[in-house]
Amino acid sequence: MVRNVYTGKAAPDAAADRGWLLGHFKPEGDPRHSTDVEIKWGVHEPGERRAQWTTGDERSALLVLISGHFVMEFPDGEVPLTQQGDYVVWHQVDHSWRAEQESVVMTVRWPSTPGHAVPSAR
Repeated sequence: MVRNVYTGKAAPDAAADRGWLLGHFKPEGDPRHSTDVEIKWGVHEPGERRAQWTTGDERSALLVLISGHFVMEFPDGEVPLTQQGDYVVWHQVDHSWRAEQESVVMTVRWPSTPGHAVPSAR
């Protein structure tokens, strides 16, 4: 292994931290540890929803649709993501989501701060 380099596969690695591949929750010294940014590989079944809305979050995020049909929900409306590469960016906005079809999404969130995890909706 090359020092300070990590190689992996998104799906199995994501299973260890509820989809998150990079962020504050990885151990110090792990190349995937970061307090600047978090990256998530999300695989969602049809009908899956976020367990509860994220409220009062002071972070920013980018979500990119890899496959499927995924809907981001915001207080002022919904953003459907239906074609590979569709994406949405938000800054300090309450939000939730739902998968209309089996979906794979990649989320980049910043900064990486503890205290925002919610139980799974499954």
